[in-house]
Amino acid sequence: MITFHIITIFPEALHGYFSTSIIKRAQEKKRVKIVMYNLRDFSMDKHRSVDDRPFGGGPGMVLMVEPLMYTLKHILKKDFRFNEVNKLDIDPKKYRIVFFDTRGELFTQEIARSFLPEVKHSHVIFVCGHYEGIDERIKEYCATDVISIGNYVLSGGEVPAMAVVDAITRLVPGVLGNEESVEETRVVKGYAVYTRPRDYSPKKNIVWSVPDALVSGDPKKIDEWRRGH
Repeated sequence: MITFHIITIFPEALHGYFSTSIIKRAQEKKRVKIVMYNLRDFSMDKHRSVDDRPFGGGPGMVLMVEPLMYTLKHILKKDFRFNEVNKLDIDPKKYRIVFFDTRGELFTQEIARSFLPEVKHSHVIFVCGHYEGIDERIKEYCATDVISIGNYVLSGGEVPAMAVVDAITRLVPGVLGNEESVEETRVVKGYAVYTRPRDYSPKKNIVWSVPDALVSGDPKKIDEWRRGH
């Protein structure tokens, strides 16, 4: 089973999405597990502070190294250790630690496949930044993956985390049925889909029709049409 660990200061933003549709069923089938950690629970002071002003000046606040490290230590437990160059030393087959950054590698379907577990139990830890970002030392010494979901700026890492969890979950064996598997093939390879009614009139004298090949009942014609669209 694959377990997704999500470190965030807004866990409530994720609960709704992970409690619906395919991801809900995947959890019920015990194909995946999702655990969320409120970073403020690992704060170093009574005010539950998790951010501070950036060294060198600049706008906004930066998530601090200490609460993030305490959270990682809590998740990794006995596997929390360092190597000779002071980087977090974890088994790459068992753990992936993911950060989101527009400077990161663009997330693709192939990258999603790379997260499928190679061992009986694997763990993917997502660190969701917010405000002006995360203390760079966390990424430098702890990240196994730095991912971008597009060349644009979001307010935090929660939306990317939901997108990546969704993309990976769909690929886990036993999560999707046959029809949904066809949907994945269609989207990745790219062709249009239609449904009933065959003819639709949004306005008098205007008719939007389904291509004849798709209603022909001829698999060869349908396949040829899809390859061309």
